[in-house]
Amino acid sequence: MSKEKLEVIKEADLTNNCPECFNQELKLTFYQKHKYSRLFHRTTGEVSNAITCKKCSSTIYPVNWTQDIERVFDYYQKMAHPEKKSLKFKPLFYALVLLLIALVASSAYLYLEGVIQF
Repeated sequence: MSKEKLEVIKEADLTNNCPECFNQELKLTFYQKHKYSRLFHRTTGEVSNAITCKKCSSTIYPVNWTQDIERVFDYYQKMAHPEKKSLKFKPLFYALVLLLIALVASSAYLYLEGVIQF
């Protein structure tokens, strides 16, 4: 099965007030989803974000955002550049493909020589 992992693409410290504790230490983080399997590594186009307070460790959801937080979020969202969507195959995939090609080629050779019949 494939494993999913959120990798950080951009982090920023904000000086806006926390709606919970009114402290000025917020952290904005942008994540991009990556999927790992034995045969491939896929980078998806899904980008997520999270704003947390460093003092009270609470997550600030968009419902609680002030206009200042929204303005700063929009600014940093433009600066976060995710990796392009891609699919990279691992060596195990190529080994299986070569094994399959060799199996088909040897079966075709043995059939043409008359050793095996279908």
